Amino acid sequence: QVQLVESGGGLVQAGGSLRLSCVASGTIFSMHTTGWNRQAPGKQREFVATITSSGATNYADSVKGRFTISRDDIKNTIYLQMNSVKSEDTAVYYCGDYATDYWGQGIQVTVSS
Repeated sequence: QVQLVESGGGLVQAGGSLRLSCVASGTIFSMHTTGWNRQAPGKQREFVATITSSGATNYADSVKGRFTISRDDIKNTIYLQMNSVKSEDTAVYYCGDYATDYWGQGIQVTVSS
């Protein structure tokens, strides 16, 4: 059974930083493309970042230069380091494994201005 669990969300001031974590069981992150999406209130879920099995990364233009996705293969965990956050980054963030199409339950990130 595949399970992805996010942590690290919460309330942060604009301009601050936050790091999200996503630990997996039942799948091996290092073998697949994994990543983060987000859904803001009243909006559709949107792509944030991905990391491939070889470590190549890709980012949405809206977060490029501010967010960094990374992976710890020993811990079977991916991270999203969020710097210089803005109010428009407020959303529920989901981690996912694109090969298995399993996604976490989501975690709230709220940026206060």
